Amino acid sequence: MAERLAGHLDDPDHAPGPDAWQRVGIDGAPAADTGALAGLLAEELRLRGRSVLVVPTGGFLRPASLRFEFGRRDVDAYLDGWYDTAALWREVFGPTDPGGTGLVLPDLWDPATDRATRSPYVELPAGGVLLVHGPLLLGRWFPFDLSVHVRLSAGALARRTEESERWTAAAFARYEAEADPAGAADAVVRADDPRHPAWTGIRGR
Repeated sequence: MAERLAGHLDDPDHAPGPDAWQRVGIDGAPAADTGALAGLLAEELRLRGRSVLVVPTGGFLRPASLRFEFGRRDVDAYLDGWYDTAALWREVFGPTDPGGTGLVLPDLWDPATDRATRSPYVELPAGGVLLVHGPLLLGRWFPFDLSVHVRLSAGALARRTEESERWTAAAFARYEAEADPAGAADAVVRADDPRHPAWTGIRGR
């Protein structure tokens, strides 16, 4: 799967110009482990000589005072207020827009300490690939050149989510209904059994 995705990105019909970047989104609930696919794809791209930067959205959570303003299990807040989308636009996507600097902030906030990470900017050379992964990425107009949705059925999501986080199932049900990530993504991975994922292939290929 990672090899096919890397081949798509490396195809001359899809490869960026000499002064441009490719942006890839790998979307899925925390239980879907989007980081695993992001890591495999990054490895495959590097084998092809591509520069890659992986950015997990978990590093762009908003401060606890904002996330939990309406309680720790508020579904509306989880959908619209937990992730700092403005910072993602400014610090991750903006630098990789045409004419951008390529200087990307890999993370902004540490939820464990509830403080800024103060991480340095990382330079992604033009022609490189930015891999952003995490939940609730689709339906926000992020400028992905390739988007992948790692889908779990409601039953698999419940089984693979820690009990303390199962309240988020209602948020992901709304996300499915309102954003239609499976319909919006360029490729869908059905990962109920992580040992045997199935996928749709890339639309239009």
